[in-house]
Amino acid sequence: MIKILFICWGNICRSPMAEFIMKDLVEKAGVSDRFAIASGATSDEEIWNGRGNPVYPPAKEVLRAHGISCEGKQARQISREDYEKYDLLIGMEPVNVRYTKQIMGGDPDHKIHLLLDYTERKGQSIADPWYTRDFETTWNDILEGCKGLLSYCLEDLEKAGG
Repeated sequence: MIKILFICWGNICRSPMAEFIMKDLVEKAGVSDRFAIASGATSDEEIWNGRGNPVYPPAKEVLRAHGISCEGKQARQISREDYEKYDLLIGMEPVNVRYTKQIMGGDPDHKIHLLLDYTERKGQSIADPWYTRDFETTWNDILEGCKGLLSYCLEDLEKAGG
């Protein structure tokens, strides 16, 4: 089983979009039983009194427009324990990677990567639609990254014989 944690600043736009896009892709590929997929935030900005905010309405709407539900998802902050729990920790932009490494106390197993590193656009960021207001472009970029990540993971599973 491959365990993936998508990470952004607040866990209300990009990382939950990536979580649910990836869940949809693995389901359509018939391999959802081989994956555990979640998302989290580097900050606690969207968490109040121990309860995370839901997915930001425009992000939720773009997912719904593409036939994907994210009902029940609430923001959560990542913790050091996530490093042992997940095989891949995938940031949306370099600052997410930097903060994730700080929270995790480093990256000795080389698990922390950018989403677009699984595409031809290595090193590039997924623009934050909170600021750009362009949720459709964010959808397209995340979909491209998730497709590349899925391809990488399936190759890895095949090499491992499972």
